[in-house]
Amino acid sequence: MNSPSATQLSTDIIVFGGGIAGLWLLNRLRDEGYQAILLEAEGLGAAQTLASQGIIHGGLKYALGGSVTDAANAIAELPARWRACFAGHGEIDLSSCPILSDRYYMWSSASYRSKIKAFFGSKSLQGRVESVARCDYPEFFADATVNGSLYALPDFAIDTRALLSYLRERYQHAIYKIDASSINFSRNEANNINAVHVNGITLSAQRYVFCAGKGNQNLIDLAELRRPASQLRPLKMVWVKKASLKSLFAHCIGEDFSLTPKLTITTHQSDDGRCVWYLGGEIAESGVGVSDGELIARAQRLIGDLFPWVDLRDAEWGCFDIDRAEAKMADGSRPDGALCIEEAHCIAAWPTKLTLTPALADRVLNGLAMQVKKSTSDQATLASLGQLLQPAALAKAHWDA
Repeated sequence: MNSPSATQLSTDIIVFGGGIAGLWLLNRLRDEGYQAILLEAEGLGAAQTLASQGIIHGGLKYALGGSVTDAANAIAELPARWRACFAGHGEIDLSSCPILSDRYYMWSSASYRSKIKAFFGSKSLQGRVESVARCDYPEFFADATVNGSLYALPDFAIDTRALLSYLRERYQHAIYKIDASSINFSRNEANNINAVHVNGITLSAQRYVFCAGKGNQNLIDLAELRRPASQLRPLKMVWVKKASLKSLFAHCIGEDFSLTPKLTITTHQSDDGRCVWYLGGEIAESGVGVSDGELIARAQRLIGDLFPWVDLRDAEWGCFDIDRAEAKMADGSRPDGALCIEEAHCIAAWPTKLTLTPALADRVLNGLAMQVKKSTSDQATLASLGQLLQPAALAKAHWDA
């Protein structure tokens, strides 16, 4: 477990993982006066962050069954905190970051069962859910050639790559690229982790925070921790790219009473300027293990049924597998909220959902308050690391890779 190194440096806290959770935590830590650095083995946001649809929601998918679950309660207050940040008066000033869409919509077909499902879902949400009159439909739905019901939700969608870029920019001098295969941990006489050896450097800290998503389990194994563990929930996401697509941010409700929308769509812009629809929801969950060709064919049929007025001829299609990582629960269930587990001076942390990122930072900061003594400066450590390690770069979205 020990690995000698010629270079030995120290800081207060080391964060592993450069997705939104890790970068958000780094920003909060340094804003609070902790000397903290972040280590990333791939590109910033490479896994779950850029694979997410960027929806900041107040519990819609948990409430569609007509009841308020623990998961819905845990997430209900978070959109207001995010909005405060984007307005410039939250815990992190994000006023210079774009929001992709300030409103999110729920579209149901004209069938009676879908309308009832949408109605009960809206009644169990925090905040006001409005039925949208046809004369007030946004541009995409104004072209609809089929009858349906449209609801405006309190949810909104963020530009995850822009947010990654902004969070990196604030503390880019404390964010470094490392080789994951070089990681090794040391313990002291009290059997607590007291150093990490990486890229030929020994880094000591008072606490080590694992925010690496799917990579958390490897870090847990390397540190030989016994309590925390990860579990994975696979998805297979689909995207379609075409210059003439119109902006669409909507959940499409199916005919059954599943808690998962039949289709969830967000809109993005590719590096070449074309419009991208990114497809999640039930199609992504049921697509696990399905061939790319079959899943794309399913998506084409589904969009054709839901939005027959849309011309997707000559569109470019693609799909990819992604694993959502979360804390492993004894019964295999999904955690209701953000979760962190400490052992041997390591903190394994999972936000569970993008929306819960600020809550995860709260949990970590609250736990550190009585345990970590803030150093006066880490300029010497940062200067040395800047000579020894490369900065971590932003990853690309899957449709631009």
